[in-house]
Amino acid sequence: MKIHNLNLLNMDCMDFMKECEDNAFDLAIVDPPYGIGMSGGLIGNSKQDYKHFHGNDAEAPPEEYYKEMFRVSKNQIIWGANHFIEKFAKSTACWIVWDKVQPEKFTMAMCELAWTSFDSPAKIYKQRIVGADKTRIHPTQKPVKLYEWLLTNYAKPDQKILDTHGGSMSLAIACHNLGYAATIIEIDEDYFNAAIERIENHVKQIRMEFA
Repeated sequence: MKIHNLNLLNMDCMDFMKECEDNAFDLAIVDPPYGIGMSGGLIGNSKQDYKHFHGNDAEAPPEEYYKEMFRVSKNQIIWGANHFIEKFAKSTACWIVWDKVQPEKFTMAMCELAWTSFDSPAKIYKQRIVGADKTRIHPTQKPVKLYEWLLTNYAKPDQKILDTHGGSMSLAIACHNLGYAATIIEIDEDYFNAAIERIENHVKQIRMEFA
């Protein structure tokens, strides 16, 4: 499906990447399963807000995934790599920290880490998420503003962006907002359809604001 500068695909990312040329994309920003066993778990703050996470998070992607992703992209930003960095074992890394600005008694992770291929100092992005469980469509959904910050700091105009695990497609919305051409892949049909609706609603809202 094409939406302006976005190529949105409901398929297995491995099948897609195998058809790509080397360095087909300038930057891959990916948020693959961490392998921490979230499958079947519940998210939400109250009974009416609970949603099942039906994705496959029993284990992180195999080494073949990382080989293909490194082959088809010139640079990479990989969320959750602290859980599986041994699978690609790159020695040089600039880590990015998303500080969720949560209270000390917060029971979930107070920050998330992303490994990058860029040779630069570690960076911290701070954004607190309030009431996200009622609006998010994916259990590992990240803020659009976070992805806009990544694009602003690590991508250049006219570069091609790849996301192999689109999820809620926050990156797709960020790419649309900033004018980046992006290919976003999500294998789960339910998440894909929900994300498409989210993007279409976002585009409609922008049209209304500028009408």
